[in-house]
Amino acid sequence: MEKKYSVAIYPSLEVINSFKTMKEDLKSKIGWYSSSNSIAHITICEFTIDDSEIEKHKQKIFKICDTFTPFPVHLDHFDSYENSGAFFAAPNEDSKNNLKPVMKKTQETLKSLKLKKSDDPHMSIGRRLTPENLKIASQLFTKINIDFLCQEIVLRELDPIKKQFFIIDTYKFGSNPEPEFVQRSLF
Repeated sequence: MEKKYSVAIYPSLEVINSFKTMKEDLKSKIGWYSSSNSIAHITICEFTIDDSEIEKHKQKIFKICDTFTPFPVHLDHFDSYENSGAFFAAPNEDSKNNLKPVMKKTQETLKSLKLKKSDDPHMSIGRRLTPENLKIASQLFTKINIDFLCQEIVLRELDPIKKQFFIIDTYKFGSNPEPEFVQRSLF
């Protein structure tokens, strides 16, 4: 049976709760909106495959996560993608420069799948907002100063009834960089 999966970075529970509060504040101003109930995360990619194939991809994610080393992430400003109606918190440049290789290497690991990829790390507060609601969000949220340790990736599966993803596996970063291949001469 085909299922939809998502690979994402989850922040700490404290950050998840902060974003839940922000989403509730926005919801109190504009009513229900897309992603108002989703848990705070940074999307790496999404894909749809037969559930019988997921185990081999879990192994690939485990192997790549073993090579990553935890690093701090600092969310320091809000921004939006007006064309998609997304309003989000964004990382500073250092954090972005650390997040991008993790995202790219994870996507490369799963390149045999038809991926819907994210290449700009961000943590959404709202998606598919109207221009008016984007303006309300940008007036409601003006400053952010949130830190968390990026130390794991989660694999999530879409619940087709609730239309929400739920975690099916967590992959801790192992701090075991891949050994570089070194060509040696025998003579």
